[in-house]
Amino acid sequence: MDELKVVGSDGIQYIVVRLGDEQYGIDIKYIDNIIRMQGITRVPKVPEYLKGVINLRGEVIPVMSARLKMFLPADEITRATRIIILKLEQHGTVGIIVDEVKEVVTLDSDHIEKVSYDSNTENVNFITGIGKHNDELISLLDLNLLLQEKDNV
Repeated sequence: MDELKVVGSDGIQYIVVRLGDEQYGIDIKYIDNIIRMQGITRVPKVPEYLKGVINLRGEVIPVMSARLKMFLPADEITRATRIIILKLEQHGTVGIIVDEVKEVVTLDSDHIEKVSYDSNTENVNFITGIGKHNDELISLLDLNLLLQEKDNV
């Protein structure tokens, strides 16, 4: 029984997604569903990063482009593109478009570095920390900041 290693309560599971050339981690406790890209109904007079709404099993869900919200180039829809359905208390249910869903990783506090940054930097304010997994760095997304209505432009 000594060889059985149980992850402590400080281990958090993240879904690793790709946006452009970077990897980002989303805390798995906020993820309700991951679906293939589908037709999105455009909604007029909303910020550019809000792509529209989808109908998922009778529920109308707003969908946003994580790339545009984070000031990255526009989405390139491929076979790997997915919509991640998130459920957050403050924001309800919302979908975010990502380039690819790669894997699920478990990171404990020893493998997460907090980020200190200059407040003038645009992208870093969406990140709560940097995770280290198999010699790769994973930027951990702060979903509350990412989903905030206030436009950061």
